[in-house]
Amino acid sequence: MSEQLIVPTMAEMMSQGKTPDILFWVGSAGSYDDRAKKITKAFVKILNKANVNFAVLGAEESATGDLAKRAGNEFLFQMQAVMNIEVLNAYEVKRIVTCDPHSFNCIKNEYPGLGGNYEVLHHTQFIKELIDKKLIEVTDNSFKGKRITFHDPCYLGRANSEYEAPREVLSVLNANLQEMKRSKATALCCGAGGAQMFKEPEKGDKDINELRTEDALATNPDIIATGCPYCMTMMSDGVKVKKKENEIKVLDVAELIANAQNL
Repeated sequence: MSEQLIVPTMAEMMSQGKTPDILFWVGSAGSYDDRAKKITKAFVKILNKANVNFAVLGAEESATGDLAKRAGNEFLFQMQAVMNIEVLNAYEVKRIVTCDPHSFNCIKNEYPGLGGNYEVLHHTQFIKELIDKKLIEVTDNSFKGKRITFHDPCYLGRANSEYEAPREVLSVLNANLQEMKRSKATALCCGAGGAQMFKEPEKGDKDINELRTEDALATNPDIIATGCPYCMTMMSDGVKVKKKENEIKVLDVAELIANAQNL
């Protein structure tokens, strides 16, 4: 059975005289990385299930410029940002939801200085909203008793002080949530932030993602939950390095909720 995902673009909606309630900002990873595409699909399934009136930019979406900024190329960042802001403002976008904390942080905190003022939500915040409004309900008990530990993405947690939304969403799974010794405000980076994802690590006795994976493994988890496509890559690689990929799954919060609804 082929899955039917309904993903309208802003251009299509505008041509029909419709205005979506939210713009889903897919982001570079969610668009091009094969593993991250699964997170995108899971989130769209949730949006479809809850009958959310949303749209994507499609081919009109470009990289936020976050990586260029973190790597020190402010000129390229501003070029990317201004181009995106022109598109978003032309469509009179008010509310943006994204699965990528890097896009979330960049659009929320750095676009206003260039004329882009929007309400920006991380997908875990939006899923919590849907659960609170009872637009989605989790009745499946397949995660009951499973040991899940959540890795806080830097740009969601320490940069924007959002620690509760992902945990409140995970709490509806009836799983056994285990906190790592370093969590919330003291959480350790996965090693991908600040454009580190795209360069080789400096010399040392251990890669950051291995160290962070060790924090997760210490909780004896069945599942490591993430809320960021870059964390997903780093934690998945860490689990492979530790030769635990057959025992421990690394899944995004959206994937867990979609799975729990049999979507």
